[in-house]
Amino acid sequence: MRAKREFRDREGTEVAVLDELVDRADDGMTVFELRAAVETDIDDLEEALSTLKDDNLIVVEKNAGETVIKPDERVVPDAPADEGDDQSISEWLRDRLPF
Repeated sequence: MRAKREFRDREGTEVAVLDELVDRADDGMTVFELRAAVETDIDDLEEALSTLKDDNLIVVEKNAGETVIKPDERVVPDAPADEGDDQSISEWLRDRLPF
């Protein structure tokens, strides 16, 4: 599942983080799980998480000594139709080109 369309006009790592978190919205993910799923270096991931936290798009919870990151409810699509299967040209290019 992908984050809502209105949250897709962000830096690539931020979008990738939001998409991964939306897939695991109920359980959340640790930083290590995000690092493996997003496949970016730790500095880029840290910057993306910081920006997303400042923009209130993610929620950080401590559960049993483990820090879990979840997407804010407004980022998660309400229904499969909200996923926006039809990508814009810029989204298509961003997904396929390394910039």
